[in-house]
Amino acid sequence: MLSQKDKGAERRKRQEEVQRAEELGVEGPKKKVPKTIENTREKDVTMIAPEDADVEADDADDEFASYFNREQSPNVLLTTSYRPSKLMFQFLAEMLEVLPCATFYKRQGLALKKIVKYATAKGFTDVAVFNEDRKQVNGLLLIHLPGGPTAHFRISSLKLSKEIKGHGRAAHMKPELILNHFDTRLGHRLGRMLASLFHQDPNFKSRQVATFHNQRDCIFFRHHRYIFEEKKKGKEDAPQVVARLQELGPRFTLKLQSLQTGTFDSKEGEFEFIYKSKMHQNRRRFFI
Repeated sequence: MLSQKDKGAERRKRQEEVQRAEELGVEGPKKKVPKTIENTREKDVTMIAPEDADVEADDADDEFASYFNREQSPNVLLTTSYRPSKLMFQFLAEMLEVLPCATFYKRQGLALKKIVKYATAKGFTDVAVFNEDRKQVNGLLLIHLPGGPTAHFRISSLKLSKEIKGHGRAAHMKPELILNHFDTRLGHRLGRMLASLFHQDPNFKSRQVATFHNQRDCIFFRHHRYIFEEKKKGKEDAPQVVARLQELGPRFTLKLQSLQTGTFDSKEGEFEFIYKSKMHQNRRRFFI
């Protein structure tokens, strides 16, 4: 095993070889790429290729086609589990800033199927039910109307704006949307479902961005504002415009538990996906 001194000497030797090769106009040794779980991921048969004709044909006729064809604008009903806590109301207040197209509806002890029926009759396009246990927000049931699908997520690592250092204050404006690494058929379907919650004509002047980033089947949500500032490097240098991000909150992580065809049906529902712990015995296999 090499000591720290030997490692440093070897690193300097490699750097000198690269510099010498560049001076001679010769291509230096290829830089080694470290192995990660992401770049050694097992190839999945459901991975989507760019401009896949089968996927495009399915998208043209799926439950979200009317949204992507701009025939329907998002109209989301937000509600909670029974007896929501103060934390839940604080969280919902921030989610209403993220989703300007959302309306809060008090649960009032109604069964979920009655809420779905009411929302469909009132012209809502989606129902989002946030669940909590022991005053901790821990779940999201997302139902697309009128015909589904229904996704159940576990929520973890929730932080409200006040818990985020240096956070900004969100404006009630339509944010831009970023979806990263929804690469399989299942991921593509989830991405379309999440996209249908947001307006397709964001207010760019607000500079607000909502991001869903999938990594190892965990979907990280962040809400930012990008800020442009003029900075000078020296006394005589001309000012340069630099961009930085300011997190607005909330932040949380989603883990898909199930995806069901149609609206919520706990007894006879047909499932497209159900998460089981044994699925991740192989650490290099992912489903989203």
